[in-house]
Amino acid sequence: MSDQVPTDQVPSNTERSPRRGMAAAVLSLEAITLGLTTPVMITIADVPAGTAVAVGLGLAIVCLLLAGMLRAEWAYLAGYVVQVAAIGLGFVIPVMFGLGAVFATLWTAADLLGRKIERERAAAWAAYRSEQP
Repeated sequence: MSDQVPTDQVPSNTERSPRRGMAAAVLSLEAITLGLTTPVMITIADVPAGTAVAVGLGLAIVCLLLAGMLRAEWAYLAGYVVQVAAIGLGFVIPVMFGLGAVFATLWTAADLLGRKIERERAAAWAAYRSEQP
């Protein structure tokens, strides 16, 4: 009895992208943070309510939409633009310089580590398949 799994029985979850999963998680958490900047902009920074809603909730919605569009490579580039915008909110709410930097770091880590995991997994599957009769 062989301990190798036939290639036609490879689990279907191997098609899931760790890069996409990690990046979507970062964007989802960032959406909450950006959405919560709206009341802060209104009450503390004296930003007009319409502008605060457009910026805070607008960025939050963009994050959620991008999280669902991460099958396309352009969505990752758009994610970097969102990170710049989140850091830029620091000019209105100074704490966002720090929070934006944290999310930018998480985003970059999710992107780069996800790519590395996908490369290594593809190499492992290629090696596994090459050993099969």
